[in-house]
Amino acid sequence: MIRISPIRVVGPDNEPIGVIETSDALRRADELGLDLVEISPDARPPVCKIMDYGKYKYELSKKEHKSRAASKSNEMKEVRLGRSVKIDPHDVMIRVEQARRFLMAGHKVLFAQRYRGREIAHRELGLQRLREIVENLSDISKVEMAARLMGKQATMMLAPDKVKIEAIKRKLAKEEAAKKGITEEQALKAQEEAAKKALAEAEAAAAAAAEAEGDADAEDDED
Repeated sequence: MIRISPIRVVGPDNEPIGVIETSDALRRADELGLDLVEISPDARPPVCKIMDYGKYKYELSKKEHKSRAASKSNEMKEVRLGRSVKIDPHDVMIRVEQARRFLMAGHKVLFAQRYRGREIAHRELGLQRLREIVENLSDISKVEMAARLMGKQATMMLAPDKVKIEAIKRKLAKEEAAKKGITEEQALKAQEEAAKKALAEAEAAAAAAAEAEGDADAEDDED
């Protein structure tokens, strides 16, 4: 409800109409089959625009959805490399593959290598493992925070290298398109669906590992 008159009116193509009576603006909007929407209520006179309000709300909703999706894609994921530097190499590679899925999906990844008991005296073991992971994931990532000691654990953060990741996705899509006789766009779409599934699996695995470590820590505290 626009209660003030006159108002400053902007047309559907952003053309300035000028300051006119509200009733006149409503009539113009009605003649065009559009709505009169107040966009700057605190201005004097208030600024209103003739527009398709339903379409406007739809476009606004799409922008908000994209914004939320972009925000979610920038979430940091944590990958814990076990409760000890003696973690089995196979388990390390499982976690590296989880991290790869996170990075391919656009997430930053924080790696944490914990030391148990007297292992802290051999801190270089954990730092070396983190450096090896950097090398392993150098095809899709870059170092955001170099490996460093924080209490009884060593941590580092990798960020996705968007240029490298996009190049890899395009290459894989091209190969898949040629193999299956489909377009690259179709291959990319299938690739995205597969990536979503892989990401969900990686998130579940990382959460399960973190929960297991938490349970083990609790048992240690009781002992």
